[in-house]
Order: sequence, then structure tokens, then C-alpha cells
Amino acid sequence: MSGAYCVCCGRMLAAGAGYFPDSCLYQFGEHFEIVYTEYFFGSWVEMAVMVIVVIWNPQANEEGYAPSAIEALRILNETLDAFFQLPIPMHPALLPELIAGLDRCLQYYITKAKSGCGSRNTYVPTMPALTRCTTSTKFQGVWKKKVKSLNSQKRNSQVATMNGDNSVGVPQLCTRINTLQRLQTELDVLEKRIITLLRNSESAHAEDFSNGLGKKFELSPSACLEGIQQLCEAVAYKIIFHDLSRVLWDGLYIGETSSSRIEPFLQELERNLTIISNTVHERVRTRIIADIMKASFDGFLLVLFAGGPSRSFTRQDSQIIEDDFNSLKDLFWANGDGLPPEVIPKFSSAVRDVLPLFRTDTDSLIDRFRRLTLETYGSSAKSRLPLPPTSGQWNPTEPNTLLRVLCYRNDDAASRFLKKAYNLPKKL
Repeated sequence: MSGAYCVCCGRMLAAGAGYFPDSCLYQFGEHFEIVYTEYFFGSWVEMAVMVIVVIWNPQANEEGYAPSAIEALRILNETLDAFFQLPIPMHPALLPELIAGLDRCLQYYITKAKSGCGSRNTYVPTMPALTRCTTSTKFQGVWKKKVKSLNSQKRNSQVATMNGDNSVGVPQLCTRINTLQRLQTELDVLEKRIITLLRNSESAHAEDFSNGLGKKFELSPSACLEGIQQLCEAVAYKIIFHDLSRVLWDGLYIGETSSSRIEPFLQELERNLTIISNTVHERVRTRIIADIMKASFDGFLLVLFAGGPSRSFTRQDSQIIEDDFNSLKDLFWANGDGLPPEVIPKFSSAVRDVLPLFRTDTDSLIDRFRRLTLETYGSSAKSRLPLPPTSGQWNPTEPNTLLRVLCYRNDDAASRFLKKAYNLPKKL
């Protein structure tokens, strides 16, 4: 308390004297609750604002959380100690108000920890407009190599733009996750300590312990959990769609499918999984790896169904695609770090269900597309096939999914159908 001043008279407080001199406390009398409210809530907000100005430094300590979290917890503990040291008979009555105020201020810190970090939609690229594939010629290999070369130098404007904010790195995001995990754990400890302090208070009675109302943090625990979930998703989609965009969005299956396979992406992804496993708290590790797996499967699907006109596939490429996806799954089997065995099959089912479309012959795809479109739109689709909207939920029984397989099918039959039905261009 060195350097602190009495809120009532302004005198400097001696070390260990509490927040108010006894002479002032007894002068408050019936007005104490007003002074209490002004001091504990007003001053705590000021202290909390000071605490939340933090640097998310992953090297700050061995546990990888922000030191400001410990400072916030210290202020909570000292505030509670000071409250129970006050020589008043109103501890049980005022405690719920105190905890509610501390809870709101701590929630502000939690909000600060998760703000500005993005989400799935921040990092997933915008889908390009539909085109039909340019059919193979003896010159196409030269053209595709040129497209691939341009992509390696600069993001191809035909593909998509990444709208994410790269000012927050993955290590800093992991520090935020660890910080919220630490707060979540310490809040349980703090709630138990509040009960102990109340039991030791002379003003407490048996009925004050009949329920937990007013003795628990109502907002902060759920805010921590929500923040951890949001940050884990942000880390996952930032890694896949931003940090690894060079080898996924700008690399996988650009040009010749057989010469631009998934191995470079797998190497970079494995390196990132190792970093995550060594950085994130063990209680959160499974969640974030599952989110990375989901993001990688989403990225794989986006390449297949919305990868832009610099990609095209033949029926023969279907085996390459299936083998590459199996390699991606194997990476998570090997580096899942505690993932439940049912998680990988569950998350991979969306990809597994649509892969057979890539080995289905073009005429069968067109017939299936016509039938599903008629079933969806009825008789109005007989004269002219409507263009089905994009849901982003790829499914072998959804017309838009089938249409996109045809858009990337490298043969004359698919190109003629798309030209006749929708007059789709060959390039953007």
C-alpha cells in the first residue's frame, strides 16, 4: 500500500494500513456504502484499464501467458483482502456487489485479450467467379507453368484476396490463448478463496453460505471459454489461409496437378503443428489442433471447388487428389497430439463424400446436375437451367457442388455444357 492515499481524507496510508484509516472509517457511519461503491468500483476500473495495456510476448515466461494476467489476479486478491479487512458488519451484504464489479472489469480484460484477432471469415479468401475450363492443348503445359510462376511472385488477382490482418502473429495469439486458460483456472481458485474469506469474517452467518449466489464470477469464466474458442479458430484459419497460402491457395494444383501436389503444404503444416504443440497449454492443445485440421480440410475443399481458373482436373487426376487427401489425414493421425480417434473421420467426412465426383464421367455429372436442379427448382428449370447459388457447404447431392466439378473438369463435354447452359467464360 506504499504511496496510496485515503479516499476520504487524502492522507497517505502507511504500509499495511489497509485502504482507509480507522479514524475515517468510523466517520463514514451510515454513508459507508456510498464511499465503498465510489472507491472500489471507480478505482478498480482505473486499475483494470492500466493492467490491460499489455504486450502479448510469448517469451515472457515459461508458461507462455501474459504477465499482466497475474497482475490482474493480484489486484483482485488485494481488493478482496482490503474489503474483508474493513471493520464493518456488512461484508455478506456488500460482497455480491463487489464481485459483480470485479467480474465486469475482468471481463473487460478478457475482451481485450481476444479483440482484433480475426475469425474464420477474416482469413478465408473470397470465392472467385465461376469459369469453364480451357480444354487441353499441346501448348497448355507451357501456359500453366507461366500461371504458376506468376502466382509464386504475386497473389493472382484471378484467384482471391486475403482480407486478414497480419499484424498479430501466431505466437502472440497462442499467448492470448494461454493467458485466458490461466485466468480460467485461477478464477476457480479465487472463488474458493472468497468462501474462505467469508467464513473467516466475523460478520458472516450460516445463511450467508446457503447458496453460491453473489460469491461466484458470473461473466468471466464463460468469457474466457468463448475467447479461447474464438482464438483457437483464428489461429487455425490464419495458419492455413494466411501463413501457408503460398503452398496451399497459391500452390496446390496450380498448373499440372501431378507437378503441384500437397507435399510442400504438408511439410509446412507439420512444422506449424510442432510449434503449436510446444507453445499452447496442454488443456487447449487438442482443441486448437482439431481446429487446424478442420481449417486444412476446408482449405483443401476450397482449392477443389473454388480455386479459380488456374486449376483444372481430369478424371485421371482423381487418384492424385484422393492420395493427397489421405496423406493430409495421415499427418493428423501422426501429429494429432491426443485427438480422440473419432474426430479425424468425423471432420474428414465432408471431403470423403465429394471426392468420388472427381472420378465420375462428365456425362453422368451433367445428368445428375440436371436432375438435382429440376428437383430443386421444379418445372421452371425445364426451359432454362437456373444457376444454383453457392452455399459453401460442399455436398455430392447439391447442384452447386456438381456445377463446380464441371467448371474444373478439363474436357470438351463439360466446357460445351457450361457454355450452352450458362455462357460461362473461360477466364476472368
